[in-house]
Order: sequence, then C-alpha cells, then structure tokens
Amino acid sequence: MSHTPTGPLKGLRVLDLTRVLAGPTCTQMLGDLGAEVIKVERPEAGDDTRGFAPPFWPETKESAYFLGVNRNKLSLTLDIAKPEGQAIVHRLLETCDVLVENFKVGALAKYGLGWEQLSKKYPGLIYCSITGFGQTGPYAPRPGYDALIQAMGGVMSLTGEPNGTPQKVGIPVADLFAGLYGCIGILAALNHRRETGQGQHIDIGMLDTHVAWLANQGMNYLATGENPPRLGNQHPNIAPYQEFPTKDGYIILAIGNDPTFERFCKAFGQEHLLADERFATNPRRVENRQLVTDTLTPVMRSRTTKEWIEALEALKIGCGPINTLKDVFADPHVQARGCVVEMPHASGATVRVIANPVRLSATPPDYRTAPPVLGEHTEAVLRGMLGMSEAEVAALKAKGVV
Repeated sequence: MSHTPTGPLKGLRVLDLTRVLAGPTCTQMLGDLGAEVIKVERPEAGDDTRGFAPPFWPETKESAYFLGVNRNKLSLTLDIAKPEGQAIVHRLLETCDVLVENFKVGALAKYGLGWEQLSKKYPGLIYCSITGFGQTGPYAPRPGYDALIQAMGGVMSLTGEPNGTPQKVGIPVADLFAGLYGCIGILAALNHRRETGQGQHIDIGMLDTHVAWLANQGMNYLATGENPPRLGNQHPNIAPYQEFPTKDGYIILAIGNDPTFERFCKAFGQEHLLADERFATNPRRVENRQLVTDTLTPVMRSRTTKEWIEALEALKIGCGPINTLKDVFADPHVQARGCVVEMPHASGATVRVIANPVRLSATPPDYRTAPPVLGEHTEAVLRGMLGMSEAEVAALKAKGVV
C-alpha cells in the first residue's frame, strides 16, 4: 500500500460507498487532506465511471473520468448485497470514522447499513448521504442526475443566450458542488465529534446545494419576485462585464465599478460617455446594457486580444482571454501554480491529474496514490487491516463476495 498519509486529516479513516461523481469528489477531497479512504466497488464491474469512456488514459484501461476523482483511495471489491459482504463492512466500521454513500434513499437499510441501524452500533460514526433530493420531501425517492438538477435548480434558466434555449453548464457542477458541500459537512461534524464524542448524519441533496449557489441571481429573484432573464455572457448586476469581439477573437472585459469605467473611458477615447447619464453609474449602465454593448463593441474591435490585454492590465482593468482547455493547461500561471500532478499508476503508465486547489501552508494536499485499478487493494485491506488469512480471502473470492 501507499506511504503514510500526511495532512490535517491524517489518521482519519473513511469508508467510501460512493460512485460516479458527487460522492467520489467528496471522498477524494478527504483523501487529499490525509484521510485513508477505502473505496468499496462492485466485484468485476466497479464504479460506473470506469466505463465512462472514451477517452481512456493512454496505455491503460482506465477512463479519464474515473481517474479524475479517485486518487488517494484504496479499491476494495465487495458485494454488500451478500451477508458476508455486510459483515466485512461492519468489521471495517469498527475502525472507520466516516461513511460516505450516495445510494438511493433507503437502499442501504435493506442491507442493515442505513444510518438508523449503524448509529446505534457506532455512536461516533459520521454518516454522509449524498442524493439527488435529500432524505426527506416529496422528491426524495427520485434518482438525481446532474443535468436534471441543473434544470430543476434554475441554473439552466439563467444560462444561454437571451433568445436561445436554456443551457446547462459545460461541466457537471451539480455533482461537484454536492460533493464539496458534503466534505464541508463532514469537516464540521468531525469538529462536533471532537467536542462531544457524537457522530451524526449529514444529509446532502443535490437540489438543495444547487439552490444554495444561485447566489446573487437567487437573491435578485427574492428581492423582486421576477425571474432573471438569460443574458448570455453578461452580468445581471454589473455593466460592462461580458465578452466582446476583438480584431482577432474575443475577450472578457470586467469593469466592476464606476472608477474603473472612468479609467477605461479616459484611456481609450471614450471620455464623452462620462457626461452621458446613461453611462454615468453602474445602475444606469445596467439599465442600458444594450446601449453599453453596442457602444463599446466597435471600440473593442479596434485592437487584437493581445493588445487589449496588455493595455487593460497596465491600467488594472479586469480582462482575460477566452481560453480553450489547451490554452488553460499551457498557461504559464496555471503551470506555475502546479495545477497538474503526475502520478505513477498501477498499470505502469504515468497519469496526470488535476491538482487539489486548496493551498495549505503547513499541511498541503498529499498525492500518495494514483486512482486505483479495480480491486487493487482488496487483499491488502482484508489481510492487512482485518487480519484475514489467505484461505479466508480465497473463500470470499470463490463466493463472489470480493
């Protein structure tokens, strides 16, 4: 197995009964911070995302999707539908601090692994459930999928061109936010347990977390009772704050306040706009956003993207190119920040993964082990942690339990 974990969660043991994205995002974050994460996967099949391909990572049979959220985990194949599998879960829970699961509501209870059942036997256990709609409410039994949650949570109604169709975000933000909120809940519960000795149940619903990060747009609705319209790349509360065409492409121009707008106008021959009340303050520019866009578009077309960035950055005006992913990973700042990490994989290949963005000065994220191949650590967990004999493990394999 791997070298000794480091980090603020060193010594924490997590039983990971999650798959796909929301749950694995949560447990990878815990693993990066030093927790020992035991990922339980179905024998032969494994996590669903092992089959979410192409693309596979070169020279491996692993999907890029799976590799993205499963580093710093031990893969234990285990059939929890079998009594022997359930018994192994209980043995592991004797030394585990946290259980994370994303089964449908009530699904684990039929195996004796629900919160109400386990909390009686393991009163210090922190049990985090991540589902589409949470453990209560009329939608609780429904399955949750990222696009579905983006639709029901309102984000799709806010995303896209004004006269176009509703659009989802290009990455699965509903899953990712649920996983991150789950991690936050676990960290809070650990602090509570340290003070009281009590574990607790953390109920994370993807729809809840999606509503929570409606942020300014959610507040705009609550303040007015009006549904915010789709604005394409424009900001609902600031103008100009959007993309503009340049001589050779596009640029994001982010003018966040009136002094910055004044600086922009004086530097680029638009000082006359400052005497026009329609441009004088941010609220008026928001009210007249189409006029602002139409007025500034020919100005922005007068220079190349590079020329604009150099000129605007010199004036400390927010701006940036619209990068492809190739541009992102080639960006000197992204490279200087170490946003990609290379890890030796069990296949013999080297895989590159996207780094944890949490920069801790004393206990930084720890990249111990690459995402595991299916069942890579089954024998190590059963024999090393649980003290099973070779014969016992062989018997479990013969029965299809592991």
